[in-house]
Amino acid sequence: MGEESLKRRKGEDKGREDRQSIQSHEPQTMNLQKQVGLISGICMIVGTIIGSGIFVSPKSVLANVEAVGPCLIVWAACGVLATLGALCFAELGTMITKSGGEYPYLMEAFGPIPAFLFSWTSLLVTKPSSFAIICLSFAEYASAPFYPGCDPPQAVIKCLAAAAIVVITIVNSLSVKLGSYLQNFLTAAKMIIVAIIIVSGIVLLAQGKTENFQDSFKGSKISISSIRIFISLNTLTNSLKNLTTDLNLPLSIIIGIPLVTVCYVLINISYFTVMTSTELLQSQAVAVTFGDRVLYPASWIVPLFVVFSTLGSANGTCFTAGRLVYVAGREGHMLKLLSYISVKHLTPAPAIIFYGAIAIIYIIPGDINSLINYFSFAVWIFYGLTVLALIVMRFTRKNLKRPIKIPIIIPVIVTVVAIVLVLAPIISAPELPYLYCTLFILSGLIVYVLFVHLKFDWPQKISNPITMHLQMLLEVVPEEEVTE
Repeated sequence: MGEESLKRRKGEDKGREDRQSIQSHEPQTMNLQKQVGLISGICMIVGTIIGSGIFVSPKSVLANVEAVGPCLIVWAACGVLATLGALCFAELGTMITKSGGEYPYLMEAFGPIPAFLFSWTSLLVTKPSSFAIICLSFAEYASAPFYPGCDPPQAVIKCLAAAAIVVITIVNSLSVKLGSYLQNFLTAAKMIIVAIIIVSGIVLLAQGKTENFQDSFKGSKISISSIRIFISLNTLTNSLKNLTTDLNLPLSIIIGIPLVTVCYVLINISYFTVMTSTELLQSQAVAVTFGDRVLYPASWIVPLFVVFSTLGSANGTCFTAGRLVYVAGREGHMLKLLSYISVKHLTPAPAIIFYGAIAIIYIIPGDINSLINYFSFAVWIFYGLTVLALIVMRFTRKNLKRPIKIPIIIPVIVTVVAIVLVLAPIISAPELPYLYCTLFILSGLIVYVLFVHLKFDWPQKISNPITMHLQMLLEVVPEEEVTE
């Protein structure tokens, strides 16, 4: 009904052109790989992974292992694990050519219930709260120069973070290419500061600044609690799952993930050339401290480029997570409106707007870092299930075409590591919030039974008029089937 009203508003001739336009462009729009090439794919991976963490708080690793040597080994190990996981997603992405991250893989291997629980947890908690945290980091750095000698007011930080979410949401709703171009620019900007830090560190090493690397394993501590740092560090494959389903995907992974790993290790080496372990742990923003000691009058460029870095990470997160919302809506696991596409821009605008709105809600509380920490083990539950899906489909979906086929030992290793990372925080520091998180995930079963399996009529009666008016307001229509 809403679709017909929209077509009438545009007139018969205009409506006919729009329908033809949608049919002719739909494969390019819905199959987002047509819009994101190799360079943009690499930029999306690098841009989303390298956020503010490596510039602000790499001390979390050092605090757990308490020595320089193990700290660098952990960063390298995270890169290796991320690369193995990325290779698993390369096979999955070229085998199942659908958008939506883990969602279509879980659907294909295990059925709708695990897929729904993943979308339930990801869309309402993990992904929008991560988006909010990244934008809050951006706001803190962007507002700091205007409040010298003191912390910016929380109201300013939250308003600026909300503004960043709105701008990024609008950009990605208007055009896939515009979002890709913005990502390319922000990634280039952040690679400049990465290069400056790495080159400065190499120069200092060449000048003999190696005293902080002596006895680098002295006093080291590796315990089961230190394994928890992998959970916050190893999110390296989250940005690449929706990029492409052709050979650009493995190429983006093969280039992007090792590039990030090398950068992370070299950046940490550069930090240790000018800071002892104690000084690094005491620093509030490690990259800023490094800039003050090495770059002298030009140290102001560090917070500027950290702003670019966080914006790039936020843009990449929005770009990929919006597609997950779209796919969940298309499969009937979320509101049907979320699967509609813009007539003018051919983007999943309702899904992206929904994602941005949820992220803004998470900005309101005083601190959502604890929420991220407690739900991070849930991320690894679904991450491990997704890699396990690859193993399962080797036996249950033998007929599927696999342009890329990795050795079976790789997904086995990643699955075992995922199990360890799920259990490690619970064993080392059991807390009630982990139980609450588990209960929230399982509560999705109730929602699934009531609204997806049984399909009660009264939610449809309520949502249909709202959907119709939002269709006309946003000028969106359902995806059209492409018939050969």
